[in-house]
Amino acid sequence: MTLLNKIPGTALVLLGALCLSFGGIIVKSFEGANLWQILFWRQTFFTLIVALYLLTVFKKNFFKSFYSSGIPGLIAGIFLGVGFSAYVFAMYHTTVANTLFIISTETIFLALFGYIFLKERINLVTLISIIMGMSGVLLIIGSSLSIQSSSQFLGNIVAFIMPISFAVLIIIVRKYPKVDMVPSQFIAGIFAALIGYLATEKLSISSHDLFLGFLAGTFQIGFGFIMITIGSQTTPAAIVGILMLTEAVFGPIWAWLFINEIPPISVITGGGIIIFAIIFEFLFRKKNT
Repeated sequence: MTLLNKIPGTALVLLGALCLSFGGIIVKSFEGANLWQILFWRQTFFTLIVALYLLTVFKKNFFKSFYSSGIPGLIAGIFLGVGFSAYVFAMYHTTVANTLFIISTETIFLALFGYIFLKERINLVTLISIIMGMSGVLLIIGSSLSIQSSSQFLGNIVAFIMPISFAVLIIIVRKYPKVDMVPSQFIAGIFAALIGYLATEKLSISSHDLFLGFLAGTFQIGFGFIMITIGSQTTPAAIVGILMLTEAVFGPIWAWLFINEIPPISVITGGGIIIFAIIFEFLFRKKNT
């Protein structure tokens, strides 16, 4: 269908996760924009890049693509739109590390939902990878998920909405592999931008913040979620979960390097365990294949 469809699904998911890992430093780098302004502009640019992709792929059948995605696409779009809003809210109120490592619990939800709704058996290699990956996450959460204020506590709680919404999206993609779910990304962008529009008092922001909104909407979540959505069509849900842990590893590293949000030793140790889990999955899965 497109060049992206010729790339292995696992590679697309991994590249998409790397794009998403820059979300924390982008949100933290806004100078004057408030939470809802960030959400509005981020999702507006995201919607535009997804619309451009759909026009390129479907051309005259642009509107038909939404009809083809049907009710599953609509449900996926609404869930993801809520998740987008929760992501920005959490990043705005708590640390990059806290948000990303809470989001990485999507591994558990993906494996669980995949088993319940898709009857996808979890083989021993994937199960070991999940256990290793989540042990790394728990190590990080154990020391970095400290409640320092009511605002941070709220941010930590809201962050759990994102992994659930993402798991729902991937399960729907896996349930209907022949249906292009990229149109659901457009619906999610519109839904989240509408939330930002209704919640903010004004939309005008500085040119610096507008550029960051453009960067977040196009490169970070635009390219990121398009690649993840397409890649998930041919990648088992549990393995998608393992690959998505890449975001949780690199996100805090970018925050450390670019905005001086220094993670404790536990984050580095836990991140190392997660990376090992991903490498373990790739090596042994390839050998078994």
